[in-house]
Amino acid sequence: MLSKVKTCVLHGLNGYIIEVETDISRGMPVFNIVGLPDTSIRESKERVRTAIKNSGFEFPLNRITINLAPASLRKEGSQLDLSIAVGILLATGTIKNKDLSKMSFIGELSLDGNINKIDGALPLIISLKDKGIEKVIVPYENKDECSIVEKIDVIPVKNLYELVMHLNDEISIKPWKIDISKLFKNENELYDDFRDIKGQESLKRAMEVAAAGGHNILIIGPPGSGKTMIARRLPSILPELTFDESLEITKIYSVAGLLKNNFLITRRPFRAPHHTISSASLVGGGRIPKPGEVSLAHYGVLFLDELPEFQKNVLEVLRQPMEDGHVTISRVNATLTYPAKFMFVASMNPCPCGHYGDPIHECTCSEREINRYLGRISGPLLDRVDIHIEVAPVAYKELGSNVMSETSRSIRKRVNEARKIQINRYSKEKIFCNAQLTSKDINKYCKLDNKCVKLMEEAFDNLGLSARAYNKILKLARTIADLDKKELIEVQHLAEAIQYRSLDRKFWR
Repeated sequence: MLSKVKTCVLHGLNGYIIEVETDISRGMPVFNIVGLPDTSIRESKERVRTAIKNSGFEFPLNRITINLAPASLRKEGSQLDLSIAVGILLATGTIKNKDLSKMSFIGELSLDGNINKIDGALPLIISLKDKGIEKVIVPYENKDECSIVEKIDVIPVKNLYELVMHLNDEISIKPWKIDISKLFKNENELYDDFRDIKGQESLKRAMEVAAAGGHNILIIGPPGSGKTMIARRLPSILPELTFDESLEITKIYSVAGLLKNNFLITRRPFRAPHHTISSASLVGGGRIPKPGEVSLAHYGVLFLDELPEFQKNVLEVLRQPMEDGHVTISRVNATLTYPAKFMFVASMNPCPCGHYGDPIHECTCSEREINRYLGRISGPLLDRVDIHIEVAPVAYKELGSNVMSETSRSIRKRVNEARKIQINRYSKEKIFCNAQLTSKDINKYCKLDNKCVKLMEEAFDNLGLSARAYNKILKLARTIADLDKKELIEVQHLAEAIQYRSLDRKFWR
């Protein structure tokens, strides 16, 4: 007796169809699973055996061989439980529906026959749809998450008995559907608003430029100057997520097991890890590789408060994802890639005590202590940060003012207009904002007139800028011109952009 059913396993965010071949033959009652299964799949033998019995079905006392094809691909995850159980029940004739070629099964079995929720269900469903599967059986608790995907029927089941009755046409379970349009409703209004911020107009402007062009930003200032408060409001002025962006973020959170009540993430992520974080937690990894903070911040904001407090080796691992927009994790058995296109936002004090350059409070740090403190941040990492801005403490006059600050809604309107200009400009390129411009793109889209060239030469000579910093200035000037709705970069745009690059030379030269 031979049966074949389909399931799926994940490698990173990519799913691969696995054909579960079940052979039941005469001989000693042995239950073997072959085809490079991991420990969780080998343990499924006892879960499957007990679940079938406790669901009221007979478990065959024969030689059972399960082959997970292709045998060259390592299989991980308990979501194969359901397909193994269905394969056995199909081979014994308990399930009478023989045509399951366009159907797939994912789910973990408990000992009483219930089908438990799994992590990573969404990317599994997307991969199955892309590979021609028309119908998929999923755990009932995964139904909303899986129903986001269109053009595939998602059948939610609660237990093994219910599934067998459905496959034998004794009961009918309709595909689960949700209205995706109702999920996107003014998500940006749920963030903290810029109107709550008193003063710090220069920092607000820098945040607007960063949001408009997707630029990374470093904020330097004394304690209590509002660095963290303003950084946490950055998502409120970013453009709203598209459905495709939302789907990609949700896939990452699904794999990480972080989808709770939100089966579709419609808000841009804001991740703020503690400075004690390890490099594996930041970029991803572990014995069973999982997405790290850089991937959880995909299409959102990664905020590192008190940047020099992070371990230097931890900060250095950020360089590759900041440059490439993805993270590659290599293991003996596989190489996994997770997306990591995030806006990097960091804040820091100018010295260990925080009062270097403060006109009111005296700095108690020695020059050696300051150099050691600032030396924790390498030049190559700084060159990957587009905007460096210094802020001062907010004056009492500004704190006590009754004048309302500009709202996030009005700032976001300008940001959206600038982003639309960039999307139209780069419609034939594989980029969507100025921060993604390559050196070749900069030569094409960031041309300077004679006045701008002269200003740039002076800045380059006086500030000792690197080649990467030179390119960052041109990208920033392009963004500022877009906010100003100007087709060409003008002197005032370039001058403002240069201001956002001078701080690293002040502190790190």
